Order: sequence, then C-alpha cells, then structure tokens
Amino acid sequence: MFKILLLGLLIITQTHANKLLNEDSPYLLQHAHNPVNWYPWGEEAFVKAKKEDKLIFLSIGYSTCHWCHVMEKESFENESVAKILNKDYVSIKVDREEYPHIDRHYQDIYALMNKRSGGWPLTIVMTPQQQTFFSATYLPAENSYGRGGLKSTLKMLTGVYSTKKDEVLKSANSIESALKRRGSATKNVKVSLNISIANKFVANIASGFDLKNKGIGSSPKFPHATSLDTLLDVYKITGNQNAKKMATETLMAMSNGGIYDQIEGGFYRYSVDEMWMIPHFEKMLYTNAELIEAYANAYSVTKESRFKTVIKETVQNINERFLKEDMYYSASDADSDGEEGKYFVFDYQKSLEDLTKGGFSNGDAKEILDYFSIYKSGNFEYQQTNPYLGGMDAPKELEKAKVILRANREKKNYVFIDYKIQTSWNAMYLTALFKSAKYVDKSYSKQALKSLDSLLKNLYVDGELYHQVIVGKKPKIRAYLEDYAFLISALIDAYQVDFDEKYLTLAKLLSDTSVMKFYKNEIWYMSDDTFEAKAEFYDASYRSAMAVMIENLFKIAILSDNHKLHAFAKESLATHLAALKALPNQYPYGLKIYLQSLLSNVVIKSTKENLQKNRALLDTVKYPYTLLQPSNDSNYLACKIDACFAIDKELEVVIDKINLLN
Repeated sequence: MFKILLLGLLIITQTHANKLLNEDSPYLLQHAHNPVNWYPWGEEAFVKAKKEDKLIFLSIGYSTCHWCHVMEKESFENESVAKILNKDYVSIKVDREEYPHIDRHYQDIYALMNKRSGGWPLTIVMTPQQQTFFSATYLPAENSYGRGGLKSTLKMLTGVYSTKKDEVLKSANSIESALKRRGSATKNVKVSLNISIANKFVANIASGFDLKNKGIGSSPKFPHATSLDTLLDVYKITGNQNAKKMATETLMAMSNGGIYDQIEGGFYRYSVDEMWMIPHFEKMLYTNAELIEAYANAYSVTKESRFKTVIKETVQNINERFLKEDMYYSASDADSDGEEGKYFVFDYQKSLEDLTKGGFSNGDAKEILDYFSIYKSGNFEYQQTNPYLGGMDAPKELEKAKVILRANREKKNYVFIDYKIQTSWNAMYLTALFKSAKYVDKSYSKQALKSLDSLLKNLYVDGELYHQVIVGKKPKIRAYLEDYAFLISALIDAYQVDFDEKYLTLAKLLSDTSVMKFYKNEIWYMSDDTFEAKAEFYDASYRSAMAVMIENLFKIAILSDNHKLHAFAKESLATHLAALKALPNQYPYGLKIYLQSLLSNVVIKSTKENLQKNRALLDTVKYPYTLLQPSNDSNYLACKIDACFAIDKELEVVIDKINLLN
C-alpha cells in the first residue's frame, strides 16, 4: 500500500513539475510544482511567445510575501486557472529580489497605469513583443466583491487581443512612451536650492503626519525609516524641533507597537492599521537595517534608553534567525503552517497557564499579560493577540516572562526563512551595525568587519561582484547598482573603524567600476545587462541606490582629495535637484545627500594613534557628515574638499568649530 501511495505522489510531482524546477531562487522553487507551465525570465519564454503569438503573463513576487502565497493557493495551484494560462499565455515567474531592476521597471509601469504605487504579487500582461497593456497586484481566482477575478480577466484579455489587436498594440505603445517621458520635465532643469529645502521637507512630512498614532500616512502604515533618519539630520543641522519631535515620537510609537516583535525583537515590514498594532509579519533584512540606523541616530540625539534596547534586541534577533556563515539571510515569512501570524500571536489562557507553570503567581502573570496587551478578546484572528505595549510600567522579572512566552511560541513551527544571501541587503545591514557601534555596542564593529570579509569572500569572486548566493553554491547573477552602492558604503564605514587601507582601496575600485557599468549618457541604470531600467532618485521599499552611490562618490572624493570625482558627484546630483525642490519628502535620502553637498562632508585628520584614542570624544560630534582619516600631523585638522578650516592641538576646539557648520 505504501509503495502505491509513493508511486502516486511521484506521478503527481512529475506531472506538475515546470521549468522553475532547476532554479536556485527559493521563490521560484515554491512554484516549481504548480500546474501552471511557468518559465523563468529569459529568451526561451520570449521566443515561444513570439513564435506562437501568445500574450505573456508575468507574475512578480518573493518567497516571504503573504499575498503571493494567497494568490498561489487560490490561482496558481488551481487546475482551471492553469488550464487557461497554459493554453493562451506564456507564463513567467520573477523573484523581485533576484531581479530588482525588472521589478522596479514593472512597478513603475503599474504606478503609471493605476495612479498609485503597486506591490506584490505584481501581475503584468504583455504582448508577445513584451509591451505591457494590463497591470494589477493580487487578483482572486474568481470575481468577488464587484472585483474581476483572474479567470475572467485572463479570458477578457485574450478576447481583446484576438479581436482588437491594433488597439492593444496602440495602448501598449502609449504606455511605453509615457514611461520614457516620465521625469524628463524636471531632468537637467537648473534650479537653485539652499538650506531652506530642509525646512520644506519637514513641512511636507508634517502635512501627512499622524499626530495621534505617530508616523507618516495612514493604513497601511510603513516605517519610512529614511525619512525619520533624515528628519534627525535636519534637526542636527538646523535645530528644527518639529523634525526631532516627529522622528523620535514615531520611533517610540513603533518600538511600543505591534510592528515591533515585543518578545524576540526585530521589526515586521509594515502595519496594516494606523495604530502600529497589527503587522504583516514578514521580517525583511533591509527593514531592520534601516530602522537600526534610524534608532541609532535617535539615540545619539536623545540618549533614550528604549532606543538602545530596541537596537540590541533587533541585532540579537537578526543574529539568531538570519546569520549563516557570517552572512545574513534575506527575509522570514509571515505565515506558519499556511496561517498568517500563527507563530507570533498568543492565546490568553494558554499564555496565563504557561506563566503560572513557569513560577509566576496568577496575579503577576496577569500583570505581564496586561503589559503586553494580551487579552481574552485578542486583537487578531481567532481571539489571538499580537503583543504591543500599552504604557504600563515594566513588571518585575520581565526577561524571565519573555523567555516563557517565547517557549509558548516555539510549540508552533517557525516561519519559512528565505535563505538567499544578497550583497545589497547584507551591506545595508553592515552599515547599520557600523553606525550603531558608535553609540550602542562597540562589538558591533567587530561583528560587521567579520561579516564584510565573509561577504567579499563569497560574492566578490575573481574581480567580479555578484548580486546573491545560496550558501554552498556558486553565485550566478552579476551585481546591480544597488549591490555596488551599498557595498561601497559599507566599505567606507569599515575603513572608519581601524583605517585599514584595503577597504578604502576596494571602495575606490568598485566606485570606478560602477561608473563604467551603470552610468551611460548622463543616466544611472540599475543594471548593465540587456534589460534597461533607469535607476531612480526616490526611495521605494528602501533608500535609493543611486542616491547612495552619489553619496559614496562625495565621500571617496574627499578621502582621496579627488576634485574631479567631487565635481562628477555634483553633476550627478544636480540632474535631480528640480524634482527634489518640488517634492522633497519623496526623496529623503536624496535630501540627505544634497545637504552633504551643500554643507560639505568634513574629514577630521590627525595621527592614527590620536584618532583611535579619542574615539569616544569623536563620536560626540553633532554635525552628521564627518569622516576620519589618519595623517602625519599630530594636530587635529577639520577639512572640506577644498580647504582645511580648523586646526588645533586640542580636539575639543576643532569639534566646536565643526558643530558650528550649518
């Protein structure tokens, strides 16, 4: 009997195996046994579409995306949906983390067509010539709530294509032309900006600020880490109290809310409600990287102990769940055993029993549950609770209680972890460690250096940088602009730790390579392959790679006394100043770079011994755009790109002059 069942399973598996079976991407492998005849992105699929004159169905997602799982279960595992796709379409699956430039291109098309930002899963239908004429995000299999389902949409689109092909092609051409024109109105327009743009940025943020619950916008509410970080820079430079207030109040609200894992540490991707109570439970490496930086910046300003605790707990959680061979996995899922949030939420009665069994009195156990807002009624499905802090004082033996509540969780299966190692997100996380090492824990620098060396060993191979790798396999996909940008940034930070020239030398080499690969006809591109996707100056899911690259060029220029490189960085920035002037809140990292350009990075120079022994004092500099570099002069110098403006035997005197810059 067992042999018969096994044979049946093998037949089913073989029947439903598709072209994704030999891919490395965890996301594509999740779909390798769908009844849909999926193809990976590539010529085989495009040739087939043209040869058979079939529409292309493109689905973009990632392995830890909750709604991607929902659409797979409802539609891509559905035999009747698969029958339509297999008959009338060539179906392509793309992992947005594997091909970020392809995802960005089609997200921009979605935004253009729908007048709002997209997301995942992203659904695109194209002509056989790869011209888009339909876009959507999640679609249910069947029509529901007055909304067209995938089945009816697919049939409608094939009908339109077969009967009104000329109109479809005309529409697709107009979309393509509109995308090419987008942004051209402001590009290369000469504008004059000054420090007042910082206050306009604060005013723009304030106009959409949630005064009651804190944070930017309403539900779904995202952390907007780069906006918060830039607000803190603006406060340091201009003294704008509202900038500080909005940033620190939001960071405090998130740290107390359900978007923060109150039991294990670490941030989920976003909150579905405006009160920060219920998140989508994915944990992304990049989300936590950017938030660690923002909390470190806030701690440097406020010395608020809660911010320091959040950093330490988040680093501990990322180390425990994501660290592998001194590198970091990319993300963890929201779903456990097919249920969103199942691992993370709590049942009141079971939690009370576990706490009392763990040695707490009934009264103390109830106080702990009150502290975490774990109530009988719950705040999630099936009267379960996602913990958040309601403002009570911390109970006694809080850490002991958290150990028990974590053990309660661990009776359930942990969520899926995407085991890709990505250069860009790893480098972003290492930058966060380097920056938080200044204020929170000096050991983070040692940890970051170790991870950086491992990242270079595994993803910088024979002089070629790669985008990602599966541990134990060889990397295949060559690096994108974001990989170069974030890695160079981390290398500059590594050089600041102990002034090891190998890091600065490699940063210079990679920056030269970046310009050669990605900068063409005064435009930065996301990749140097055949798929042309322009890099964007605005921040999307995370900070703009182009903005980070321009920042790198400014820093390398001043560390190398390279005036030509500094001029090139200014030129690259200047092409985006009109857009920045119009809507600064859409370009938070771009504003940070503009402020660096306007006010100048400052290099503090002295002997290596002097710089090392005065680390604690150097970390108190309020001016946010400072670098360190050893020299042969035993005095302390503060220098901009064109001249040194302060020199003294006493470091305090030089720091005072730096802090006057604005």
